[in-house]
Amino acid sequence: MASLKHLPAVKGAKVLMVGAGGIGCELLKTLALSGFQDIHIIDMDTIEVSNLNRQFLFRQSHVGQSKAKVAREAVLKFRPHISITPYHANVKDSDFNVDFFKQFNVVLNGLDNLDARRHVNRLCLAADVPLIESGTTGFLGQQVTVHVKGRTECYECQPKPAPKTYPVCTITSTPSKFVHCIVWAKELLFAKLFGDKNQANDLNVRSSDGASSSKQAEDVFEHRKDEDIEQYGRRIYDHVFGYNIEVALSNEETWKNRNRPKPIYSSEFMPNDLSQQNGSMEKNGAANDISSVSAMASLGMKNPQDVWSLKENSRVFLEALKLFFLKREKEIGNLTFDKDDQLAVEFVTAAANIRAASFGIPLHSLFEAKGIAGNIVHAVATTNAIIAGLIVIEAIKVLQNDTKNYRMTYCLEHPTRKMLLMPVEPFEPNRSCYVCSETPLSLEINTHRAKLRDFVEKIVKATLGMSLPLIMHGSALLYEVGDDLDEEMVANYAANLDKVLSELPTPVTSGTMLTIEDLQQELSCQINIKHREEFDEEKEPDGMVLSGWTQAPSVVKDDKESIANAGSTSNEPPVEAEKNDEIEIPPEKKRKLSEVSEAVDPDLSSVDGDTRNPDKLQVLDDDDELMIFDNWDSVTNKKIRMQ
Repeated sequence: MASLKHLPAVKGAKVLMVGAGGIGCELLKTLALSGFQDIHIIDMDTIEVSNLNRQFLFRQSHVGQSKAKVAREAVLKFRPHISITPYHANVKDSDFNVDFFKQFNVVLNGLDNLDARRHVNRLCLAADVPLIESGTTGFLGQQVTVHVKGRTECYECQPKPAPKTYPVCTITSTPSKFVHCIVWAKELLFAKLFGDKNQANDLNVRSSDGASSSKQAEDVFEHRKDEDIEQYGRRIYDHVFGYNIEVALSNEETWKNRNRPKPIYSSEFMPNDLSQQNGSMEKNGAANDISSVSAMASLGMKNPQDVWSLKENSRVFLEALKLFFLKREKEIGNLTFDKDDQLAVEFVTAAANIRAASFGIPLHSLFEAKGIAGNIVHAVATTNAIIAGLIVIEAIKVLQNDTKNYRMTYCLEHPTRKMLLMPVEPFEPNRSCYVCSETPLSLEINTHRAKLRDFVEKIVKATLGMSLPLIMHGSALLYEVGDDLDEEMVANYAANLDKVLSELPTPVTSGTMLTIEDLQQELSCQINIKHREEFDEEKEPDGMVLSGWTQAPSVVKDDKESIANAGSTSNEPPVEAEKNDEIEIPPEKKRKLSEVSEAVDPDLSSVDGDTRNPDKLQVLDDDDELMIFDNWDSVTNKKIRMQ
């Protein structure tokens, strides 16, 4: 219970918690036991069996129910007189706008992705409500950070690390690790079958280039009219796992110093009558219950930790593809891989395993594959509890306006100098932050080749994190998203997306200043366009360079480097993360070099037995999302301590 001098601030506070997972469960319990009387919780997730080992407010009987609602019921059993309001919803829903945030005294984050974190950060800035951020990574690197508008840096004052990427030639032609197969399955095959048809993807092109047959010139991935879905699935299977491998084998030079892959065709181990092998649709629940659609359920496969045989992977692949077309056809064309989408994880796991079998790479279970595909390192309950306690301590300081004692705290895996927790004073806002300082950005781009669609997808949404962007050139509106647009406006903006920047109704050329707004986040920034003819395909694959807000270094510097995952189920390095999975708060920018050298011993050993280098400490978010601290002991951009 909070001390007596804290009680007035605590009892009179209205608190918003975002996230009711690993950190969220511990946080809600600690808030209730500390005397908080009015708590609101937002969480869109339902309880899964895998949550039960660390989210102690939940039980087996709660599986499938709302996390926010069950957490409330559990806490009210031992604190029945407090008010807890749950929202089973996405924090990005329009209901949770700036006015909604203004009613709270403090916001506490226990989120698992960058996209939601950035969204909450912007709403807190707009509403002028203090935010306390948090994250965990198994045993190490956990942190609690305080963000107060105008006094401390905001969550986005420091750029987040760029995700690890792999050369396209390795992914498409010569995979040597299971992670390569995962990237191929989710970024190429899944995207080709179920994603945006306008995206470039060479799965079809490579095969048509490798043969002169006219039938190969067609789009193999197009579902033909009146084509049986099971036959379509087998045709795709034979194309990507059989024919494409045959084409690759035709280049003898490639395989002089490599193991040759084996083409795999469905007829080798699957009967012609697939109805004898594949599952019953009735096992997948009601037709409109998308969350219950599962290839494993349809096939009677229950344990996600089983490593499936090649035949079992093939059955899951074909069943999952069939279910997408029969149960989720309306989504096809707009899907992107989501680690929380059971059917997508099943499809990607099966596809990656079949490809791995072809290239002689060991197969993995769905549990392991999901961890690699979603950049998951599994959470530890005790560290969640530590972080929850630190959040409440900082929340009490914020409510008392005790600015001199605000701290950002890091939890170390290996205590040194008898110190497990490393408290760090907050710093002033970064004057070059485009979010809280509204500093103009600069974008180098070929205005004669790049389309508005490229700019929207790669810069506005992916890099700047805007959900409902509005793009203006002076008084001219080039693009807008919203439910209140009429059909003519929607058609005009859709047409603009496919136009080259310099050919838009109001041309965008070198020297153009674009204004980008997100009305939901109440965020606005300006981008100065600079035309540039050529880009380095290796270093600048997007053909765009955004400056004025420095991009953080890559998550992994070398494909050969191994990452010590304290709680990971796989020795593979993390895959390129979805763009909303990465966070970083570089500790070297929070304190002096001398403070770092005293707190971190450079000779510590990792859990793998490798020498632990301070520039490779990892930090994950709640519920297992990956991030890494680069250059822990280097000071490259010191900031002024908050006075």
